[in-house]
Amino acid sequence: MLNIKDLNVSLDGKKLLSDINLNIARGARHLLAGHNGSGKSSLAQTIAGNPAYSVDSGSIIFDGHDITNDSTTTRALLGIFLGAQNVPEIPGLTVLSFLKHSCAAHTHFNTGHELSMGDFLQRLESAREQLDIPKEWLNRYINVGFSGGERKRLMLLQLIMTQPKLAILDEPDSGADATTKDLIANTINNMHDTTFLFISHQPDFTNQIKPTAITTLSSGQIVIK
Repeated sequence: MLNIKDLNVSLDGKKLLSDINLNIARGARHLLAGHNGSGKSSLAQTIAGNPAYSVDSGSIIFDGHDITNDSTTTRALLGIFLGAQNVPEIPGLTVLSFLKHSCAAHTHFNTGHELSMGDFLQRLESAREQLDIPKEWLNRYINVGFSGGERKRLMLLQLIMTQPKLAILDEPDSGADATTKDLIANTINNMHDTTFLFISHQPDFTNQIKPTAITTLSSGQIVIK
């Protein structure tokens, strides 16, 4: 699903990642481990296409496509989802409108057809009930006034609605209560058609997911065991 070759990355002239070689198998639950500052979030942002991170050399191959120089938007449409630690508040954009436009873009990119509002609303209602999200949340602005746990549920709602090929989750358990952690783990375990690359420091959470592979970073390099 994902093949990273000899990847070197910098941010504002400072080298963050050195000679990263990593393969993520299709259907994997791949844990990215390491101490704070080891480069895990930098790698997640680079894969997702954050333009602030400069790929100095190397390549990123996703599902047979060389996406090394592709935009964040193209990567998202190809099926890469990033659940970041710090998500922005977007005043004026409701959850419902955001999800509708996101799903419409994915539908058109993948099929060439327009999104069926009936199918969209049916999927949204199913996902909302699955995550125990109140209906009134749909008319609130993205992340404005939401607690940490509520933001995690919104992330899961977007994840379920877009059904990405690869979901990169950067410490999804951070700041979440026990109930929300269980919900996140259950969602990951039940999305059998999505490959996951996730970052976590909490053994109780990772044990619920049972990683199929673990890669450890230290000082921007993969630790060879």
